[in-house]
Amino acid sequence: MADEKKTTEDAAASPQAQEKMQSGTSHARKAAEDFRSAAGAVAGEYRGKAEEAWNDASDRVRSFQEDTEQYVRENPTKAVFSALAVGFVLGLIFRR
Repeated sequence: MADEKKTTEDAAASPQAQEKMQSGTSHARKAAEDFRSAAGAVAGEYRGKAEEAWNDASDRVRSFQEDTEQYVRENPTKAVFSALAVGFVLGLIFRR
């Protein structure tokens, strides 16, 4: 008799358990989709910020290079002696 009662409870509990499992599964999938879309939005935002930073840095480097070239054209003697002095100091530093 106890076995019959247990079998009837298992049969009755089984559809409820399956329904809860499916509900939990669908809830987990929805949460995962929400997380994926939120993560995609944040990633897109940071990608945009990184592109802006990269473009800003490359513009600054390009501007510095143009200014340096202009200075060297206007003051070739100073540029050569400055380069020699920097090379000499670096040679002393790395020699030790």
